Amino acid sequence: MLNQLTNNAEALRLFFTEDVYLVKDSSQSASVEPLMVVSEKEVSVTAPVLPKVEEPTPKEEIIVVQPTLQSETVAEPALDFKYLGKNQKQILILVNDSANEVSTEQGRELLRKLVKAIELTANDFALVNYANYGGAKFKHLKAFFNCSLVLSFGVGAKQLDLPEQALHQLSLLENTQFVFTNNLHDLDSDQQSKKVLWGSLQQLKK
Repeated sequence: MLNQLTNNAEALRLFFTEDVYLVKDSSQSASVEPLMVVSEKEVSVTAPVLPKVEEPTPKEEIIVVQPTLQSETVAEPALDFKYLGKNQKQILILVNDSANEVSTEQGRELLRKLVKAIELTANDFALVNYANYGGAKFKHLKAFFNCSLVLSFGVGAKQLDLPEQALHQLSLLENTQFVFTNNLHDLDSDQQSKKVLWGSLQQLKK
């Protein structure tokens, strides 16, 4: 069978005797947006740029060293004294006897008479045997007893780190009244010294 298709213009006129028009129908055309294909290589994802955080610079530690002054003195520990009496009137009686708690029998009797003469009782004073505290100074005694009067039997002013004073006489040192006299046992047999001492003690009653 012969192929009936022909492209010959003269042959086509034999079949189409009327004019043929080609009309373009716009309603049948679809408006299609062309698609652009982008390859994966062309796509670049830009990561957000974060601000640079400055690391804190460690501060240098400054150590201040205080110079030690050579003139600074270390505080001395307070002394603890054993005593008789109640010290209600801040009167300190010092005796100095390494063999007895207070003194010999004669010395104790003399002390009772002297205390009675100035109208004192055991509640009024504190009695300390200095022989047990040979290194004690007046500043230690003052800090402990807060004494306003010191009757010292056998303990000299220099032993207490004080200026030398006349015996059996009333004196004033560092806002404290003092009477320095002999050891009780020796004083009992010294009539002249007892007489002078008696007169000084009478001044305390005024």
